[in-house]
Amino acid sequence: MWGDFMNEAEVELIHDEMSDRIVETAEQIAIREGAESVTVRKIMRALNITNRVFYNRFHNVGEVLALVYKSTVMKIRESLFIRFDPEKDFFEQVIEIVTNTLVMSYENKRSFNQYVFETDSVSDSNYEWWKDQIKKIIEFAKSHGFVKNLDSDIMSYSIWCFIRGYNADALGRGIPRELAVENFKYSFRVLLDGMRA
Repeated sequence: MWGDFMNEAEVELIHDEMSDRIVETAEQIAIREGAESVTVRKIMRALNITNRVFYNRFHNVGEVLALVYKSTVMKIRESLFIRFDPEKDFFEQVIEIVTNTLVMSYENKRSFNQYVFETDSVSDSNYEWWKDQIKKIIEFAKSHGFVKNLDSDIMSYSIWCFIRGYNADALGRGIPRELAVENFKYSFRVLLDGMRA
């Protein structure tokens, strides 16, 4: 997890149990108060540590939030395990998989809403990962005759936009999770029905 956020200028920073505790504390503060409320001072106060302890491990709170964000993204990615049961309806399985991902995303992002939305907007690696996973599902569906012969690149981008936009808007408006999921399933089912072979 650390390698992605460290460059040569950061090699001298310490990575140890305290580093992990700092990240965990930042995440707890963000869950309680929102990511914009996470400060070095609050982290130090919560852990009863000095400036030196913090700055020997991180250059700023942004580095800590970047690790929290990456952890959040990885948890959400892990929710997308695709094993299709040939005995069940393909489209219902897709709806269940995507809904589970949406629920996990909703829960994990609720306290990080603005931070994650802004970071997602500039994170090419996260966008590419999701678009690739969606494309794999579309290619699987095409190879089994479940969907029309459609452009997998365009559709994977469109589905990414639909899911991400829906999630961001529902979070931003504070729609209760149950209602957001119910409305999402309805809308996503209509979208998938248009793709059926």
